[in-house]
Amino acid sequence: MAKGLDTTFLVEAEVVGHPAHAESRGLLHELIGGQEPLALTPQVLAEFVHVVTDPRRFEHPLEIGQALTRAALWWEGSEITHVLPSAESTDLFLRWMAEHQLGRKRLLDTQLAATYYCAGIRTIVTTNARDYTVFGCFTLIQP
Repeated sequence: MAKGLDTTFLVEAEVVGHPAHAESRGLLHELIGGQEPLALTPQVLAEFVHVVTDPRRFEHPLEIGQALTRAALWWEGSEITHVLPSAESTDLFLRWMAEHQLGRKRLLDTQLAATYYCAGIRTIVTTNARDYTVFGCFTLIQP
């Protein structure tokens, strides 16, 4: 089964100036060399572009064109399985938000978790495990 990629991991693996870049890049090479594909959703790519172009987060953010090119390379990668939101994942997202009493800062992570869950993905590669432990159904891989 594929391992789902989280935005935080993707940002750290891609941004050379990020303090955790080397660790995340090392894990990325291990994952790419493994037997299981990596899963990616459109919302991860959108959040990735948003984060890496933000001058408040990085001293030298990427230009939008550079960020979109990197996002496209990820999306088109041979090791990537595309996972799309569905009506079922949207229902689960709304249910988890209410059930776990999550606030507005948890919208994107909960939507991602629901999307992966409904696609049968139970492993998420992240640098922010606390975002997913509340759901109690994922194995989390961290650098």
